[in-house]
Amino acid sequence: MMIGNEPATASGPDVVPRTGVVLALRPRDAAKALGVSQRTLWEWTQRGDVPHVRRGRTLLYPVKAVEAWLACAAKRKPENEQVTN
Repeated sequence: MMIGNEPATASGPDVVPRTGVVLALRPRDAAKALGVSQRTLWEWTQRGDVPHVRRGRTLLYPVKAVEAWLACAAKRKPENEQVTN
């Protein structure tokens, strides 16, 4: 699943409006869209690295917030990247 205006595969009224545009992803779909394991996504979530919303026991990743976070992260130099001459 791509993040953005891709037709929804997640279910539930809190995730998919009538338009079929995905507003937020559940953890499994968010991890798949980001190309990481659910465990990695959970670690990022616990550290507060990735934008998310918790409503009771439901954990959601707002698509637009995740897209902005990813774009910002892509512009930054990775912490573990070393410059070699």
